[in-house]
Amino acid sequence: MELADIQADIRRVMDNYFELVNFPKGGLFVVGCSTSMIRGHWMATDSSLQVGEVVFNTLNEYAQKYDFDLAIQGCEHINRSLLMERSTATKHNFEQVMVVPALHAGGATSVAGWQAMNDPVEVEHIVADGGIDIGGTEIGMHVRFVQVPVRLTETKIGGAHVVALTSRPKLVGGQRAKYDFTEANLK
Repeated sequence: MELADIQADIRRVMDNYFELVNFPKGGLFVVGCSTSMIRGHWMATDSSLQVGEVVFNTLNEYAQKYDFDLAIQGCEHINRSLLMERSTATKHNFEQVMVVPALHAGGATSVAGWQAMNDPVEVEHIVADGGIDIGGTEIGMHVRFVQVPVRLTETKIGGAHVVALTSRPKLVGGQRAKYDFTEANLK
C-alpha cells in the first residue's frame, strides 16, 4: 500500500465524517490507530512510522480546517494514554502523566504526533466529543456519554476497518420532560 493511497483513504473517511457530523468548534477529537492494521497485519506486528506520519499529518490538517483539538490514543502498553498539545490539556483541564510514546509502546501515530507537535504531553483520561478508530483500537472509553455511532460509508484506511463516534448530551427526565423550548413549555 502506497502512502498516497493511505492519505487518500484518510481524507475520504474524514470528509465522510464531517458530512455526517456537526462537530463542535474547539471540541476534542480522539483517534485510535493501528498502523499495522492499515498495512494489513495484526496490531503491533508491523508498525510503521511513515504510515503514522501520514495519519497524524492528515488528521492534523482536518483539526486546523474544522477547528478541533486532536488527541491520539496510545496502545495498551502505555495504558491507552493520550497524546495532545500541552495547550489542549490545559484548556480541557486534563492531568498530565509521565510517559512518552515509542514505536512499540504507544504506537507509530503517537510517535509521529510527538515529533510534530509544538509542546506534546500525555494524559490519562479525557472526555472527547467524538473521533475515529482505525483498526479496532477501542476509543469508546474516551468519548463522552452519550456516544452515538456514525454510520460512515467510507470504512477502510488501507487494510484497517474504521468506525466512528460522535456524542450528544444526555436526555434526562421522565414523562413530562421536554427537549425543545416552545410555547408548550409555558402551559
